[in-house]
Amino acid sequence: MLKSFSTNLGNFLLSLSDAIDLASPEIASHQMRTAFIAWQIAEAASLSKERIKNLFMAALFHDIGALSLEDKVKLYRAEEKYVNTHCILGESLFNLTPLFSAAKKIVRYHHKPWSSWDSPIDTPDVFDAQVLYLADYLERQIDRKQPVLQQVDVLYEKLAFISGSQVHNDIVALFRQISRREAFWLDLSSVRLYSMLLQDGPFRNTEIGYANIFSMASLFRHMVDFKSRFTATHSTGVAECAVMLAQMFGLTESEISKIKIAGYFHDLGKLSVPNSILEKPAKLTKNEFAVIRQHTYFTHSVLRTIGGFDQIAEWAAFHHEKLDASGYPFHLGADRIEIGARIMAVADIYTALAEDRPYRKEMKRKEIEAILISQVKNNAIEGRIVNLLIENFAEISAQVKEEQAISIEMFEMKFAANNRKLA
Repeated sequence: MLKSFSTNLGNFLLSLSDAIDLASPEIASHQMRTAFIAWQIAEAASLSKERIKNLFMAALFHDIGALSLEDKVKLYRAEEKYVNTHCILGESLFNLTPLFSAAKKIVRYHHKPWSSWDSPIDTPDVFDAQVLYLADYLERQIDRKQPVLQQVDVLYEKLAFISGSQVHNDIVALFRQISRREAFWLDLSSVRLYSMLLQDGPFRNTEIGYANIFSMASLFRHMVDFKSRFTATHSTGVAECAVMLAQMFGLTESEISKIKIAGYFHDLGKLSVPNSILEKPAKLTKNEFAVIRQHTYFTHSVLRTIGGFDQIAEWAAFHHEKLDASGYPFHLGADRIEIGARIMAVADIYTALAEDRPYRKEMKRKEIEAILISQVKNNAIEGRIVNLLIENFAEISAQVKEEQAISIEMFEMKFAANNRKLA
């Protein structure tokens, strides 16, 4: 266990929130901008520090239940018929980590209009969900192609239209109070919003240790994997395979702990890949494969912004690099690829070959071994790691499948049915 491994919680949350919206310029920083609005309203309402933190977290990840890129864009455009579905999925994901569980009801009800509530506005869950309702709605009304100060009057008109019916008048009044200053609107639309929230936000002085980091990594592996039935257990499998190979190779306990986190985060950048590509039952076009080749770059660019994550970022993101420098996206050679990343590369290839894909069924042991050996001969992946996998194939395969069975059960019980509603 990495007892000394810690990072700033604000830094951690802001970077992961940024990952949710990184794929499309249309929705870039939507979670973060919504969190800024909600935080400012919460401060004006003099909520307790604990409620402010929970509301801020809920806002930073309020669309976490919209698992695919397509769903996120539909929600942003207010085109999604099943708005309630992503709230239900979001609550389920929030419930997976102690860091988020106290904020799950805010996410669950952040699209519930005021006219549908039976409880009074001073009920904490009601008030906080209504704050997030306004913040999310307001942020989506801003035209990013126009200077924000030129839009203020129009935005106030839109808020007046929903005041009293969709959002309680008291929440609207609080927003009008905080938004009188031009600085509010300029902060909201600033490209430096991340830095400002990191420096001044609710978690600026909060550190978290390994247990909470691991818990969040586990949540994000489900968020990434549950985008599609074909990837529902992939990160789980890669992490488990990588841990076993790391143990067999003789890595330290500290390195093995980092390997597991890296395995959970290795496909974080696939949040930028549309499901239409992930689930395509045929060979990808050149342009579609170009989109796929972006995902490890995004994984690296997000994780390396988190303090203390330099090594984890490389181990997670370099899993498509090759020893002969023919991989992507950085074209690194053997001299730049650490053993952790070499293990991750083998674990990723093995797990992908052993899983069903839209265009093929899972491969058998002989086929998997032949492909791995071929890549070793071509100086693409580490031969010592492949030998360990082949020598312990049955044990590794059984353990990976056992862990994946737990993930697929969760996916089928809590996420598959709701995903079908969004189709």
